[in-house]
Amino acid sequence: MTNRLFLSVLRMSGWTVALLIIAALQIVAPRTAHAERIKDLGAFQGLRANQLTGYGVVVGLAGTGDDSLDYATQGVKGVVSRFGLTLPPGVNPSLKNAAAVLVTADLPAFAKPGQRLDVTVSALGKAKSLRGGTLVMMPMRGADGQIYAMAQGNLAVGGLGVSGADGSQLSVNIPSAGRIPGGATVEQTVATGFDTSPTITFNLAEADITTALRVADAVNLAFSDKRARAMDAVSITIDAPQGAESRTMMMGLIENIQVKPAEAPARVIVNARTGTVVINGAVRIAPAAVSHGKLTVAVQENPRISQPAPFSNGQTAIEQSSKINVTEEKKPMFEFKSGASLADIVKAVNAIGAGPSDLVEILQALKQAGAMKAELEVL
Repeated sequence: MTNRLFLSVLRMSGWTVALLIIAALQIVAPRTAHAERIKDLGAFQGLRANQLTGYGVVVGLAGTGDDSLDYATQGVKGVVSRFGLTLPPGVNPSLKNAAAVLVTADLPAFAKPGQRLDVTVSALGKAKSLRGGTLVMMPMRGADGQIYAMAQGNLAVGGLGVSGADGSQLSVNIPSAGRIPGGATVEQTVATGFDTSPTITFNLAEADITTALRVADAVNLAFSDKRARAMDAVSITIDAPQGAESRTMMMGLIENIQVKPAEAPARVIVNARTGTVVINGAVRIAPAAVSHGKLTVAVQENPRISQPAPFSNGQTAIEQSSKINVTEEKKPMFEFKSGASLADIVKAVNAIGAGPSDLVEILQALKQAGAMKAELEVL
């Protein structure tokens, strides 16, 4: 029975054997808390969404359109010309129920003709609201100028705007923009070339040389060869077979390989506007002693008014009375031991009751003293 099972495995295709090897590695290999799938670390080069834009006209508005705006009028003239209607020269229709809009959408990778896309419609001119409007059929073009989709449909607007006769106005959200779920139909695909090039490239979302090397090693271990090579801190080049089917199967296997990414570099993020301070777990503090106090000076003015005696021909005078108080908070000095971790930093800062602004000053001083080996980034 064992020999027959072994022979049946030998008759399997190379991709089936690779799949069994990857599955076995995922079962046998210890699952660490930080291991992640390769697909969560980045994406294959070329397999991205493409932006589409277009210029169109929304009609059916309840008097909240562009009125006699020039480019709105030209857009309506272009729409009606498709149906053989030509406006006489010099005629400028009042278009309170129409608005010129810009339509945007994202075309996913491998999108096929006939698939539907969600589109966002935004007013270009002085239209107050697009609520209740309908987008007239218009083409959507890519960066190369070619038409990849056609859009049309009724808008869903989440905003609301009203105004009174006295000029008062009330606006909820943004009524001059809306969406059309499934409002565009794909007309042609975008050539990616992933099935014809001799190699494919996987790009990490965050540049890290160690992680790139680990991804390449994991792919080579799973397929028992040397097809993957880390080219730099972001890109891993992988030799790929010809044919869309074989290449797609290989990419699917690679995406599900478990890899332990490298630890993030020691970094402290400070948002000076909001007082937010974020310290990652890789930050370590060398031996250092910190003393942080606060000096508060309060000046209180209590002017007094002096009134002259009746019939004394005197004048009312203001006598100044000032009171100055100086308060200095005495906080004990605390010490960071060698290799102090994030928990030690938080404990020491909480012990002296330092606020966000005080913490920023302490971290900057530790950085300048050379006691904190971390990147300090101020937003």
